[in-house]
Amino acid sequence: MRSLFGHLHAPSGFSLLSGQGLGARAAGRGGGWGWLCLCLLAGWLQAASLAWPLKAWAPPGLAPGEPSGLLQIASLAVLALSLRHARHARQGAWRAWTFALAWLAGSFWWLFVSMHVYGGLAAPLAVLAVLALAAFLALYYALAAWLVCSLAPRSPLGQMIVFAAAWTLAELMRGRWLTGFPWGAGGYAQVDLMASLAPWLGVYGMGAVAAFVACGLAVLPALPGNRRLHRRVPAGPKAFATARAWRQPVLWLLLMGGVLLAIRAPSVAALHTRPAGALSVWLLQGNVPQDEKFVPGKGVALALDWYPAQFAQAVGAQARAPDLVVAPETALPLLPEQLGPDFWEPLLDAIDGQGQGRTAVLLGVPLGSYEAGYTNSAWGIRPADVRGRDGLFPAGRFYRYDKHHLVPFGEFIPPFLRWFTDLMHIPLGDFGRGALVQRPWSLMGQRVAANICYEDLFGEELAAAFADAGQAPTVLVNLSNIGWFGDTVAIDQHLHISRLRAMELGRPMLRATNTGATAVIDHRGQVVAALPRLTRGHLVAEAEGREGLTPYARWASRAGLWPVWGVCLAVLLIAWAVRRGRARP
Repeated sequence: MRSLFGHLHAPSGFSLLSGQGLGARAAGRGGGWGWLCLCLLAGWLQAASLAWPLKAWAPPGLAPGEPSGLLQIASLAVLALSLRHARHARQGAWRAWTFALAWLAGSFWWLFVSMHVYGGLAAPLAVLAVLALAAFLALYYALAAWLVCSLAPRSPLGQMIVFAAAWTLAELMRGRWLTGFPWGAGGYAQVDLMASLAPWLGVYGMGAVAAFVACGLAVLPALPGNRRLHRRVPAGPKAFATARAWRQPVLWLLLMGGVLLAIRAPSVAALHTRPAGALSVWLLQGNVPQDEKFVPGKGVALALDWYPAQFAQAVGAQARAPDLVVAPETALPLLPEQLGPDFWEPLLDAIDGQGQGRTAVLLGVPLGSYEAGYTNSAWGIRPADVRGRDGLFPAGRFYRYDKHHLVPFGEFIPPFLRWFTDLMHIPLGDFGRGALVQRPWSLMGQRVAANICYEDLFGEELAAAFADAGQAPTVLVNLSNIGWFGDTVAIDQHLHISRLRAMELGRPMLRATNTGATAVIDHRGQVVAALPRLTRGHLVAEAEGREGLTPYARWASRAGLWPVWGVCLAVLLIAWAVRRGRARP
């Protein structure tokens, strides 16, 4: 343990990088503000690494909307370097909070669009709301930095492990506590660079590896050629320390070898899963303007005309008819009972009248009643469900999925914050919550599992359906409406989130959205077909269902994220115990 965690403390006055009192001198020259500015810039680059936001210019080899794992690691390394220059844990926490504020606000700044453009909230209040959310969530990362500066050992490898554990713990707290909001987690930037790790570790494990490498970039370059680092130097009781220079080449080889393996190793999803048959699909993208979506005579009329016409066209395609047509979240913005027989009879008759046809329909629609409550749901209708039906909606025949993980402020409103939602003019409400695990839809030999909107942000919740391998879904379908956020990078970010879910679980992901990105993603996380964003049309494609379980699906379906929590807490507890032991006379 000593070789890993080394010496954990020393007297004050130590600069974490050079072994001198840089922190005190730099503070006198305004260097502290320089580090804060650098952390702000690095935080914005961390956000940009999730999906490059600038259309006018992008770094070489990086297209707008694409993630960059290298940029994510490099920007996080800047923060780790700033912690090595911090005079004490409080200063490190402040720098991490500044970094996280820029990162998180830069990741979900598009919330401003939904609140101001579509919600009618005054622009200054909308900006303050986004910053307030980012500032609150950034506290988790300030705590992580405080732990790092307080517990980090002298060993570079130990420093890297402690940094990765503390940072991942902050990601977990943000992603799970207070309903969780893990949008923009660092692991999503690694969807391409560390794709081979996704079926093993999931997004939080990928983020931990990235944090480990980032800290290594900050720790290791300081060692060679500096004789002052070869002797014991004074250090603060809550600061990083140095290590023997002979370890540096070995650690660099391990570090670079790990990065190369992450880049070059093939995905194991194909090794742990097997084909379960093909499914031909039409994915619909209505591109209904968000400011008109719930307006009678405008968006409502457009949806009630266009989507049924697409269903009829698919059913009437005969030999080229798809197995499944998917319409996005709230494609039909009214309750089924509000639409009445004049709307439903032609659609159900068309599905029923296919003869030997097989086309089924999956569409987003609100369900429920005033007495029982409402749900944001997906409704699946197969030809067999409507043949010989008794009544308009035969009880228990249609597939139904009710959204489980609701959006705060959008689908449920905390009572003490209703005053805030009253400032906006968005049709918000309190929806009922579906069960965590709901039976998949049996269709053409496949088991199809729906999820709605940002539910695919919670991989551990989707994994719960894989506890019984024999009944695990073979195809995942995400129904979304990102129209609330306009033509922003939110569309690209959500696409990469879905890609990572496909990698983790080894399943294809079908995405039907209102404005984009409507796409077919294979079990390796590759986009095999997609519609242009902000267009109206249907995507004709084929998806290959998969059976079998990835390592991630096995452990996450049984234990959730508790193994990740356990490893992170164990590392920090060991570091604390060793530090406490060294502090004793």
